[in-house]
Amino acid sequence: MERAVRFIILSVVFYVSQINCQEAILHISNERTNREYCIVYNQSWTPVSQTFDKATQYPLVNMTSTVLCDTSGVIPAVVKGKALVVMRGDCDFSQKAQVAQSLGATTLLIASKTLLITPSANDSEYAKVTIPLALMRYRDFIEAQQVFSEGMQVKLYAPTYPKIDVSLVVMLLIAMVTVTLGGFWSGACERDRMNGDGDRGESKADPKELFLYSPLKVVIFVVLMCGMLVLMYYFYNVMVYFIIVIFCLASASALFSCIDAVMEILSCPSGSFSIKSCNFSVRSLILAAVCISIAVVWGVYRNEDRWIWILQDLLGVAFCLNFMRTVSLSNFKICVILLSLLLLYDVFFVFITPFFTKNGVSIMVQVALGPEASGEKLPVVMRVPRFSAWAQNLCGMQFSILGYGDIIIPGLLVAYCSRFDVWVNSSKKVYFISCCIAYLLGMIVTFAVMLLSGMGQPALLYLVPFTLITSAVVAGCRGEMRLFWAGTTYMREELMAT
Repeated sequence: MERAVRFIILSVVFYVSQINCQEAILHISNERTNREYCIVYNQSWTPVSQTFDKATQYPLVNMTSTVLCDTSGVIPAVVKGKALVVMRGDCDFSQKAQVAQSLGATTLLIASKTLLITPSANDSEYAKVTIPLALMRYRDFIEAQQVFSEGMQVKLYAPTYPKIDVSLVVMLLIAMVTVTLGGFWSGACERDRMNGDGDRGESKADPKELFLYSPLKVVIFVVLMCGMLVLMYYFYNVMVYFIIVIFCLASASALFSCIDAVMEILSCPSGSFSIKSCNFSVRSLILAAVCISIAVVWGVYRNEDRWIWILQDLLGVAFCLNFMRTVSLSNFKICVILLSLLLLYDVFFVFITPFFTKNGVSIMVQVALGPEASGEKLPVVMRVPRFSAWAQNLCGMQFSILGYGDIIIPGLLVAYCSRFDVWVNSSKKVYFISCCIAYLLGMIVTFAVMLLSGMGQPALLYLVPFTLITSAVVAGCRGEMRLFWAGTTYMREELMAT
């Protein structure tokens, strides 16, 4: 059962997504007061001013009684030279905009009762629209009507914000701490197993651990992951709740394991007692109740963006740490096969699948962000709010996002390097430290490319080469490539005998 849970969670965590939001500010005012609201626009289609002072002000005409799919019922003299607000309806955004243009309107606002999305159209339609077009929340317009009643004047502007946000530094710190602690924990467990097995030098297998030692099993594992991703693409609205339940169970168990390990190090008393020949630990019962409560609170309030990201990151760090401890790659050959296949998996589903989907959006991005109609997101990312995104925060908190897979997959190689340091009695932990530094450099390059390109990046594209090449170079320079490639103590002893 635990292996099935690990597979399901691992199948959905391989993407880093940095949303290039196209939110702006709708400034509504009259002679007495003013308010600002969130709008969403397409900056490559109908750009708006970047500053409030340079934005043009227009009187606003309420036409929410129509969806403006045609000119019927609309008097051109009423809307000429003004901004219009209409309901979303079923017709295309470009069709509404062209109708508004033909009536002489200067700006088109579309009030939506559903999730705000970036307005788009076919490439051939972009050149036909010359007026600003944006979506706003219908409830915001109702509020504006209550505040202003009449005489509303509007300005649209999209203030720029620094690309380098403090959230990126926090995200980098979370990733580095998790990978380092996970690798160190895996090495410490390996040392304890070897010390507990006498002088044979062969570690005992933990029944809770999952060992990946067969190339065929690794290939089958990745193929099943592909199937799982496609399944979520077509049945997202059902699968997302299944993943949420699995995440709550797995993260609560992982948090228990992490805190319990810390308590063992601190020699905290367990306070055991017996009921009908069954032994119970007071410490374990209290800890289990706390961990389950945290997971339940997250599950109930998972859409409360203002604060729930803290619990999601806490559960995520615990999940990644426990995963790196309990899933072991037996040798460097398996590391190379698994990381290379997952790199191809990431690149294919991000860059290649847009050529096959109807809307031109990659399967990976669609699954990571969720469909437009669903308010649910997959809980398999670290989230840190962007502190400098003022305009975006009017629309709801915006986050820098890093997929768990971008921590776990390189982390499995870091954990293997840590265990190999134990096997070769490396007091300086050369392999572990080198791989951690390589991971840090890979993350820095990922963020740098993301900032320069303005697009989210599949982090494995940079992390896999950095960590694999660095590990191989260290093994080659130390003359231990054969041992590093073979991995397990059993294979290592056979190689040394030859």
